[in-house]
Amino acid sequence: MDFAHSARSQELAQRLQDFMREQVVPAETVYASQLRGGGDWRQWRQPPVMETLKAQARAAGLWNLFLPGTGHGAGLSNLDYAPLAELMGHSFIAPEVFNCNAPDSGNMEVLLRYGSDAQKARWLAPLLAGEIRSAFCMTEPGVASSDATNMQATARLEGDEVVLDGRKWWSTGIGHPHCRVVIFMGVSNPDAPPHQRHAMVLCPLDAPGVKVERMLPVFHDLDEPAGHGEVSFSGVRLPAQNIILGAGRGFEIAQGRLGPGRIHHCMRAIGAAERALSLLCARATTREAFGKPLIKLGGNADIVADLRMAIEQARLLTLKAAWLIDTRGVKAAMSEISQIKVVAPMVAQRAADAAMQIHGGAGLSDDFPLASLYAYARVLRLADGPDEVHRGLVAKLELRAQRAAAEAGA
Repeated sequence: MDFAHSARSQELAQRLQDFMREQVVPAETVYASQLRGGGDWRQWRQPPVMETLKAQARAAGLWNLFLPGTGHGAGLSNLDYAPLAELMGHSFIAPEVFNCNAPDSGNMEVLLRYGSDAQKARWLAPLLAGEIRSAFCMTEPGVASSDATNMQATARLEGDEVVLDGRKWWSTGIGHPHCRVVIFMGVSNPDAPPHQRHAMVLCPLDAPGVKVERMLPVFHDLDEPAGHGEVSFSGVRLPAQNIILGAGRGFEIAQGRLGPGRIHHCMRAIGAAERALSLLCARATTREAFGKPLIKLGGNADIVADLRMAIEQARLLTLKAAWLIDTRGVKAAMSEISQIKVVAPMVAQRAADAAMQIHGGAGLSDDFPLASLYAYARVLRLADGPDEVHRGLVAKLELRAQRAAAEAGA
């Protein structure tokens, strides 16, 4: 295994790091001040500073960095994109600045890989340009959505139309004032085998029958200006051409979408852990209590050491998963992808928690980003599949490998 990053990746990482330090991090407080802070998501507006940063990033050639080998982005492998995603993870606003934010990045990959020419022209082009935002409507409030075969929403074919019905929630980004389209996943072939029953359909947000019911708070925060919405679809009629790839192929698309996307999530989580550790160290070495720097009290030095080791382990495992996807494909990396999805958010949550403790009351306030970092990491332990589902897959694949090894040695 070779985890060395290419010269192109290293050059982009340096430029990205400089841009983050000089433009993005200083703009975080400006961004926060430009949020409306209201409970009515319909009044949300894009902070003007974000559009300024996006224009600067695009002019600097730091745009659509996540797209591998397509001509639309930097053309990096998953392994080479990993350090860039980690750098973006240091700031909540950074992924959107570089047009690398979820769920838009995953939706763009779906359209690029599976979309028709007409679908790409209508939706991919403005997404690549950062002119619009999108959402992904899969999780449902009425069933345990950790098992996607439970899905009850339907995408019925009626002649040359597809009809959408159902209720979705935790649709990230759907409250953004620039959100224009969602990818809706529903049952299209109810009598087919379980993983051939579903379709993914491109649905304009303003289509008749689509209603954003509410934004769901996370730890009492509505995550303005993007939000996480509960959405109802009632007899939404769309051209059948809005189905991506074809009816019954939703799980096939999801499998191709989630592998690289989880690399992105995990590297951003590692970046969040690094920022938390940096803040922890700064606080512990500059604040005194009982006549000593905080780092000299209790087991605080051990906490720093343990976090450094945990972050390094998580990074190496994530790089291995990225390398496997690049060299052997998503299927060969299934165990490692699930492993990092458990490990990386837990390390980020642990780092944020430790930094909050060192900061005392200030760590719980909005004076530092630690409470938000903690919430982000905790949410990620549910988003894209809960820890238990990923552990179950790791165990299943491990037992299969052990049986194969035992049979080969018999």
